[in-house]
Amino acid sequence: MKSIKITNGKIYTADKGKIIEKGEILVKDGKIADVGEKVGDGEIVVDAEGRTVTPGFVESHSHLGLWEDSLGFEGSDGNEAVDPVSPELRAIDAINPFDINFKEAVQGGVTTVHTGPGSANVIGGSFVILKPWGNRIDDMVIKNPSAMKIAFGENPKRVYSGLKKSPSTRMATASILRNTLFKAREYLRKKEAAKEEKDMPDFNLQYEALIPVLKKEIPLKAHAHRADDIFTSIRIAKEFDVKITLDHCTEGHLIADHLAKEGLPALVGPTFGERSKVELKNKTFETPKVLYDAGVLFSIITDSPVIPLEHLALCAGLAHNAGLPHQEALNAITINAAKIIGMDDRLGSITKGKDADIVIHDGDPLKDVTWKVYLTMIDGEVVYQR
Repeated sequence: MKSIKITNGKIYTADKGKIIEKGEILVKDGKIADVGEKVGDGEIVVDAEGRTVTPGFVESHSHLGLWEDSLGFEGSDGNEAVDPVSPELRAIDAINPFDINFKEAVQGGVTTVHTGPGSANVIGGSFVILKPWGNRIDDMVIKNPSAMKIAFGENPKRVYSGLKKSPSTRMATASILRNTLFKAREYLRKKEAAKEEKDMPDFNLQYEALIPVLKKEIPLKAHAHRADDIFTSIRIAKEFDVKITLDHCTEGHLIADHLAKEGLPALVGPTFGERSKVELKNKTFETPKVLYDAGVLFSIITDSPVIPLEHLALCAGLAHNAGLPHQEALNAITINAAKIIGMDDRLGSITKGKDADIVIHDGDPLKDVTWKVYLTMIDGEVVYQR
């Protein structure tokens, strides 16, 4: 792989807010070798011609590849809505990288995606972190599993009350989750206590899938819009001493002081579009600003395909328009998103040693309606150039 030098760009590094007005980036072997006003020579030179340069955008909650574009039922693989307890399901087994949404994500400057099952089930299965470029999912993955999807509120109630099954109330959703985590914890305890093969519990794929959660290797990824559902998710996470992220967090602005005290990350969105159900009635682009003022770590999400993934920057821009400072809006789709998914050692900022995921823009992606991506680089390879 030849080294690449990007010159003459206004670089928003997302590294402690540092901006280099006329900077350079040196890329070698898929990594950022240097960044500053002047760097060493590269075998290939890309002149940014005064354009805006940012880290590749990081989508921290989506369903990319599990609901394929234009296909309807044939491409709908995100919800196995027949059993509310389905932790054994793995997103990696349903993602089609030939879906056009991958190409469009790259054209929108998105270079890392956290994707996984939907919210029909109380426990929906495991998420995966990938780079949206390639034709074999196994080669695109950078972490699997990366989180375990759980869901509160309207969705599990609606799906299973329609099937005349539990849960049909929020009480049942919480109890089903508790019961499963308790059984999985007992399963793990017996496995670890077993001294001989005969002492081992009977193999259970569902409980095996939850072991990384119980060991705090991955978080529960909690679909929760309403404030009371957010608090229920936190309550259960505390009961079982596991990690959790607060996904959607639509009413986060109503309880920002509590969330700040809990110290848990919020993934806000999808905010653009209609209020399609009751638990979205308090949806507002002001939520990120309120969370920022309270000191809550947050990212902004599309929940793709709810909002097409290439519009991640638009969502951040609308939050900026609602009062969120420009740098914090950029952080919400770069370094903060990377922190929340546990990948900030590799992603989310233009920093020496990190993956060379870099985007050159015509215009400011958070301010300009006519903004377009000029070039997208993933792992030091130019994967899109207009």
